[in-house]
Amino acid sequence: MPAFRSSPLLGCLAALAAGVLTTLSAAPFMLWWLAPVAAGLLYAGLPALSPRQAAWRGWCYGLGLFGTGASWVYVSIHDYGYTGVPLAVFLTTLFVAALALFFAVTLWLYRRLAGPRFAVLTFAGAWVLGEALRTWLFTGFPWLLLGSGQVDSPLASWAPVGGVYLLSLITALSGALGVELLRRRWWAALPLAGLWLAPLALPPQWTHPAGDPVRVALLQGNLSQLIKWTPEGQRTAIDTYRRLTRELGDTPLDLVIWPEAALPMFEDQARPVLERAQASLPDDTQLLTGILQRDEQGNFYNSVVGLNGVQGEYRKHHLVPFGEYLPLESLLRGAIAFFDLPMPAMTPGPDGQQPIVAAGTRIGNAICYEIIYANLVAKQARHADVLLTLSNDTWFGDSLGPQQHLQMARLRALENGRYVVRATSNGVTAIVDPQGRIAGRLPQFEAATLIGEYVPMEGLTPFTRTGSWPIWLLAALMVLPGLRLRRRKL
Repeated sequence: MPAFRSSPLLGCLAALAAGVLTTLSAAPFMLWWLAPVAAGLLYAGLPALSPRQAAWRGWCYGLGLFGTGASWVYVSIHDYGYTGVPLAVFLTTLFVAALALFFAVTLWLYRRLAGPRFAVLTFAGAWVLGEALRTWLFTGFPWLLLGSGQVDSPLASWAPVGGVYLLSLITALSGALGVELLRRRWWAALPLAGLWLAPLALPPQWTHPAGDPVRVALLQGNLSQLIKWTPEGQRTAIDTYRRLTRELGDTPLDLVIWPEAALPMFEDQARPVLERAQASLPDDTQLLTGILQRDEQGNFYNSVVGLNGVQGEYRKHHLVPFGEYLPLESLLRGAIAFFDLPMPAMTPGPDGQQPIVAAGTRIGNAICYEIIYANLVAKQARHADVLLTLSNDTWFGDSLGPQQHLQMARLRALENGRYVVRATSNGVTAIVDPQGRIAGRLPQFEAATLIGEYVPMEGLTPFTRTGSWPIWLLAALMVLPGLRLRRRKL
């Protein structure tokens, strides 16, 4: 610890290492115990730093975290954005450096406004407020939150109580308390033990079954993203998904699900293909698919629709900037190939959409990127028996992205006490139970079908009822004592 105080370079290297450790705490590495270690490593050197030095330390942490954990953006930019290596490296570096600023701002404010007393509380509270800001600002990017890797840890039982931000709060608090213990401040032992032992007293399950299991088949076409929107790609998609559907034969199923934009065409063009596929299924089997829609006003939607008596549809509400629409389009369109979307710019669907009703169950939807937004999914779960997420993770390639995406879907299942059914284009297709455990999955990069079942669930977890705002409020309250003490000294 003294070395970190005396050497700015060594301190920044430690912060970089802490960022890497946070990546290792998440999927696919699953070393969840490294997350509090990483938080403690960052906390340990802060008391001796000026606000400017703390900001630099936070930025180095962000570089380590996003430089290793979000490097998959390079795949999207280079492999599928038709961008050369130098420019792809530059844009990826810019992306990582910009995201790292969130930690720079968080630690700058922490050192600028917080006093030395209650440092443990203010550190954890400031961390979560920084994550909340990252979730909201510029449409949000709540990827690699500190608590995301805790879905398999002893802390996981806290998720239905307060969601991922409570897990982040407890993880950051644990790291800081651990540092205080190493400094022989024995008072830290009791709250640290309480945080990790309290889950033993929490209910193992907050929700309960509301009906019979539903038999479901999830189709994974494994189509090439590079040709998907060409005439050849359209023919391949039609042939692949019709073949996988026919191969189900007379298998007793309630529901067949195709992934996000399974057919690279609009619904009005795809309707004859979908109806022929539906005709190859037993009469009582329904079909759901991700599809693009368009209306008479010239709007385009990324949607989920169904056949054979399915009630309702869903239009994606939270769109991906640079993926589904282009911010500042008049300035950026045509500047480089990466900014030329391979499909029309999407229009967001309305907020508060009702669940789709299929196979006798109410299905709450989250298309692709939406599953990482805990509050959005909780809003869907309040009126749904099961959660469905359709995705096209082909954009991530063979990177950490698909595994991290699946881990966040697992956390949404745990937070809301609902099964999460996840159908993707090339993986990871999976069924997740209400405890966040994987009940079945397909290997990546194979055209295959996952046949399994989910159970409709009823009842609401505390997190489903309230969302994240109580934890954000708690984080703010944890910061206040330090702020008041600081002002008295001035």
